[in-house]
Amino acid sequence: MGSTQVSKTIEAASVVTVWDLVSATADKAPHAIAVQDQEYGFTYAQLRQRVDMTALFLTQHGLKRGDRLTVLARNCIQYVELQLAAAKLGVILAALNWRLADAELRHCITLVDPKMLICQPGFEAKVQNLNIGNLPVHTLGDKYEAELSKLAEEKTVLPGDGRSSEDGLVILYTSGTTGLPKGALVSHRAMIARSMCFTSELSIKHDAGFVAWAPFYHMASMDHALATLMRGGTVYVVDGYQPDRLIECLETAHIGWFVVMPGMVGEFAALCKKRKVKVKDTAVCGAMADLVPKEDIAAVTKVLGVPYVNTFGATETGLPPATGALIDVGVMPKSLSKRQSAFCEVRLLDPDDNDVPNGEPGEVAVRGPTLFSGYWNADKTNAHDFRNGWFHMGDVMRRNENGTLDYVDRVKYLIKSGGENIYPAEIEQVVLKDMRVLEAIVVRAFDKKWGEVPVLFVVRNDATLTTQDLEELCKRDLSNYKRPKDIRFITEKNLPRSTTGKIQRHLLEKLL
Repeated sequence: MGSTQVSKTIEAASVVTVWDLVSATADKAPHAIAVQDQEYGFTYAQLRQRVDMTALFLTQHGLKRGDRLTVLARNCIQYVELQLAAAKLGVILAALNWRLADAELRHCITLVDPKMLICQPGFEAKVQNLNIGNLPVHTLGDKYEAELSKLAEEKTVLPGDGRSSEDGLVILYTSGTTGLPKGALVSHRAMIARSMCFTSELSIKHDAGFVAWAPFYHMASMDHALATLMRGGTVYVVDGYQPDRLIECLETAHIGWFVVMPGMVGEFAALCKKRKVKVKDTAVCGAMADLVPKEDIAAVTKVLGVPYVNTFGATETGLPPATGALIDVGVMPKSLSKRQSAFCEVRLLDPDDNDVPNGEPGEVAVRGPTLFSGYWNADKTNAHDFRNGWFHMGDVMRRNENGTLDYVDRVKYLIKSGGENIYPAEIEQVVLKDMRVLEAIVVRAFDKKWGEVPVLFVVRNDATLTTQDLEELCKRDLSNYKRPKDIRFITEKNLPRSTTGKIQRHLLEKLL
């Protein structure tokens, strides 16, 4: 076989897409439930029919391979249909965060130059306020459903455009502490690889279901929902954190990974304990253990009877690079060291992109099949972040002698004090040991002698906590150069946050 023939064979084998795999599941198990909400559900055969109708709708309105479709909606079954219809056509769905302020949302839309915007009833006024010019806008509802039904009756044939696994599937927006959101483009290849990681790393069974309660514009729901449909499980669509509905799913459904998020873990564990919840069949729970009080981790695993996933990934990377460790049931972990995920390579680098020795902090650089394709319309950022063939995450970790990885902080939060590197998270973790501390945030302040010094902001949940208490705690557990040079109390209401809930450290620095 000549090289040209080999090349064509490889190219032909690489056209598999997310929709191809979901459709294959429909062939194998047409009567299995694919998606379910509190009111109704569709089998895989019915879902395929709905996706065909939705794809016809998009085609009739001029969308084709490579075009962008923006969706502004809360969690609903139609969201899943739109994503799969886009996948079938090679259209890229840009998942809009409905919590964003108008200026941020307008930026997210214009960034991707979409051919259409589809919104949910209730968001029409918000869309109108955006003043996005002549962009066609369609609203989910009776009129939309009538048009789908009409197209189904006409039995129009869909176009057969060529497709590739490297085609864009979805744009998920990432937000930092400063600046406007970036659009991370995730390909079919990356999403298929992420699905394989869930199964391989966490032993998620092929028919395990998933409760999609986190917003679909978040990787937690988008990645898991698509992975579940490619495997053959049921996606239970829930519009946000609804404890009663989540408990119902746990007690009645076969669930693979039950996602719980920082901020709701302790409350949910207490409610499950009060209700004496009896989990039917769930494999693992959790997410982002570093941001969850350790006693809450112990409580939720005990009441659900399943281990907690000690995750470290990103919108850009999926499950990798370090989501290979579980926290056992009922254990209040002394350490949150991560285990490197399979199917990826990880390096820890110094500012000159040299590998750091074990025990030293370094920026995480990763490569592997789950990686995204880059930020949309951001050539300069992509050139920097993908330099030397590795994606530089901007996160700092430390590799231990046994190969595990400890999270340190974000690179951009680094404080350079008298030639020493100080990572705010190291200080914050010490301060959070005091149960009277609700939140701890360390930022940099200019200093004539040292250049930069750390300053600590604390939200307390007990008025007995004093500056002296915190100073003594830091003196006991931190090197002298790492100790905060100033400690300020602040109310939770006055903490500056982005629309996605992240602390805006640059605004705290301005207060100094």
